[in-house]
Amino acid sequence: MTLWYLSRATGAVTLVLLTLTIALGIANERRWAPRRTPRFVVDHLHRSTSLLVLVVLAIHIATNVIDGYVQIDLVDAVVPFVGSYHPLWLGLGTLAFDLLIAVIVTSVLRDRIGVRAWRAVHWATYVCWPVAMAHGLGIGTDVGTTGWMLWLSVACAATVAAAVWARLTLAPRPVAAPLAPTVPAGTAMPAGTPRSAGTAMPFAGRETVPLGPPLVPVPPAPFTSHDREVRR
Repeated sequence: MTLWYLSRATGAVTLVLLTLTIALGIANERRWAPRRTPRFVVDHLHRSTSLLVLVVLAIHIATNVIDGYVQIDLVDAVVPFVGSYHPLWLGLGTLAFDLLIAVIVTSVLRDRIGVRAWRAVHWATYVCWPVAMAHGLGIGTDVGTTGWMLWLSVACAATVAAAVWARLTLAPRPVAAPLAPTVPAGTAMPAGTPRSAGTAMPFAGRETVPLGPPLVPVPPAPFTSHDREVRR
C-alpha cells in the first residue's frame, strides 16, 4: 500500500505544480513580477517548476506501474485510452502526460525550431491542465471519500481562472527603455568623435552637464593693405 499512497500524493502534487506553472507562465508572458524583484526570477522559477512537474509526474506514473494494486502497464501510461482500468479517466491522464512532454521538448529545442513553432505547441499547456484535472477527479479515490482532493482541485481551478482572467484583461508591464551609454569621467575621447548639441558628458563623477551647440569654425579675416603696412 506504500506505493499506492505515494501515487496518490504525487498525483496531487503534480496538479499543484502544474497550476503554478501556468500562473508563472502567464506572469512571465505579461512581464509581471513582485516589486523590487527582477523579472528573470519569474522566468527561472517558471522553468524550474515545469521541470519539477515532469519529475513528480514520472514518479506518479512509475508507482502506478510498479504497484500491483491495479493493473496499469507501461503502455497505458504512454498510449491514451488503451488500458483496462478506467480507460477514459486513465486515458485522460496519459493524454495530459503526452502534451506535457511535447511542451517540455519544444521548450528545450526552442532555438532550433523557432519561436513561432514553440509558441504554437506551448498553447497545449492550456489543454493539458483541464485534462489533468479531469483525470484526477475521475480516477482519484480521495474525491469521493475524504474530499480533500476535491477542495484542492477547486483551489487550483480558481488560481488558473484568476491568472487567465488577468492575462485577458490586464495590460502587460511596459519595458523600460535602455539607458544611453555613458563615458566615465577622465576618459579621453578619440580624435574626430562627433559631439551633437545637447549631448550629456560626464563631469565630476556621476554628475553630467549638457554641452552647448557645436562649435562652428570661423574663417580667417582677409589680409588688407593696412596689415601689410603694419608688418613693414
